Amino acid sequence: MDILVDTGVLLRLTIRSDPGHPEARQSIRLLKSRGENLISLTQNAAEFWNVCTRPITARGGFNLSIQETTRRLHLVERLLEIRSDSKPIFEEWKRLVTQHSVRGVQVHDSRLVAAMNILRITHILTFNKRDFERYREITVVSPADVK
Repeated sequence: MDILVDTGVLLRLTIRSDPGHPEARQSIRLLKSRGENLISLTQNAAEFWNVCTRPITARGGFNLSIQETTRRLHLVERLLEIRSDSKPIFEEWKRLVTQHSVRGVQVHDSRLVAAMNILRITHILTFNKRDFERYREITVVSPADVK
């Protein structure tokens, strides 16, 4: 089965000092051992880069160097398949944000769900289950749910 891995899981997977690291690592390890196909999007890679290079003083930033962020992104690329955006995903995103009256920062999550719909991915692994509750067409799984 294809499972989309959200940015928060990617960050916690690669930042050993993060309290969520053990849970993220264990869930990825278990899913891969079961033969699940783990996927992220180019959007997730951009969000990952943003948080890794953002100053510590700015909302959750890690203030990593470009070189260190590149190294960690390469790790993510070895563990997951990265898929790119497309015109059909954009059209699906517009439909979702209108249908669900999505505003502000939540538009990013809508893009992930749009991609999931177009790419026929039914599950997302995320630490932010509540962010995806409005989308009945997908199954939301937290790392703690993976046993």
